[in-house]
Amino acid sequence: MNKNTDRSFDGIAAKFQRNIYQSSKGAIRQQVLLRDLGTLAVLQNPCQVLDVGAGQGQLGLALASQGHQVTLTDISADMLAMAAAAATAQGIIVTGADAKLRFSQQSLAALSQQAEQQYPLVLCHAMLEWLAEPQLALTQLWQLVEPGGTLSLMYYNKDGKRFSNILYGNFDYVAADFKVKKKVQLSPQNPLEPLKVEQWYQQAGFSLISKTGVRCFHDYLRDRTQQQSHFQQLLALELLYNQQEPYASLGRYTHLLLQKPR
Repeated sequence: MNKNTDRSFDGIAAKFQRNIYQSSKGAIRQQVLLRDLGTLAVLQNPCQVLDVGAGQGQLGLALASQGHQVTLTDISADMLAMAAAAATAQGIIVTGADAKLRFSQQSLAALSQQAEQQYPLVLCHAMLEWLAEPQLALTQLWQLVEPGGTLSLMYYNKDGKRFSNILYGNFDYVAADFKVKKKVQLSPQNPLEPLKVEQWYQQAGFSLISKTGVRCFHDYLRDRTQQQSHFQQLLALELLYNQQEPYASLGRYTHLLLQKPR
């Protein structure tokens, strides 16, 4: 993985927080991920969790508040600083023997090369699409999951991006395979083909536990004001249908729970 071309959010972390994490997009994502992770037996008792590319750590903080010991890693110092501030505001212990959170500014490549510890649960959410070599990341993540452990992997779904842009009438953009001269800072520029991701995790050695679409309906509403005004109804429908086809394959993101054999 070439760290010189992997995306860091230093300098725009606050904008990311406003536009993504504090929006209805972020709220749905958080609820879907917590629902999916809640099915894992490993989280029924306190365990150690590694969050790779944790950003501002919303999910990691939620797990720490449940009693798990979570290590947040990211290449962005700004993102980790915001995660630490949020943890302090929420009263989560971050220092001493009883600390529930650790912070480490380093890349996935560095983590996998050191591989000082393996974890029963590794999170990697909305990171692959920002990497120069996303396929390599699956092999690197394999090094960090203990035998019998679980990888929670969420990536930006190219099929969902294509579907939404056709609905919006962005035909030239779709025909150009989403290549544009002016790039939007907060929009991933490397959406991933689900069939390729499936090949990558199988080649790495993982097997599939479950597949979930994330934001299967939210982004496609004709009246976008309903994303806020009808949020609870929308969330209930997302949770009801997002593991069923065809909806699971139409989410703007895809969440996979993957198992490493013992």
